[in-house]
Amino acid sequence: MAHIHVPEGVPGIRSLVMYRPDTGQHLYALAQALLRNESPLSEAERELIATFVSALNDCNFCAGSHAAAARFLFGQDKDLVDQVIADYQTAPISDKLKALLTIARHVQQDARTVSDELVAEARRQGATDRDIHDTVLIAATFCMFNRYVDGLATLTPDPSAYEAMGERMGTVGYVMPSAPVPIDNS
Repeated sequence: MAHIHVPEGVPGIRSLVMYRPDTGQHLYALAQALLRNESPLSEAERELIATFVSALNDCNFCAGSHAAAARFLFGQDKDLVDQVIADYQTAPISDKLKALLTIARHVQQDARTVSDELVAEARRQGATDRDIHDTVLIAATFCMFNRYVDGLATLTPDPSAYEAMGERMGTVGYVMPSAPVPIDNS
């Protein structure tokens, strides 16, 4: 049960943006800008970074929903997401993406440990300034999203619900849910 009164049965961040649509619209706009707008990283790669950070943070809702979106966007290569979560260093992904996930892991643990050496390695593997920027911003943003969702103890749905969420996020992107029924915000 959530720590505050949110729409019943609405999972994760969706319930929170329905509770505070004035702030929620900006959070969704940020997610849309990071995960769906133009970037040298594919939408699937950006969802994978969000999934990876959320899994490191043990945020079941965010890890589950973004893993489902990444699986949807990767299409035939759905097992790749689970391989990355289990051990990204041995997963069949590019060395560039491995270097970017290493940076994301450092942002998740202690952003001050993102070193010149980590950035240089990412560059050696073909990462651009934009790749590095977007990776750090996605990782930092998802640390905030994870803490927001878990800090208010939002509903984590049954795992069977994630596939539909992932398809919605992969096709529609990040749009505000329908207007909520008025809630007593006291």
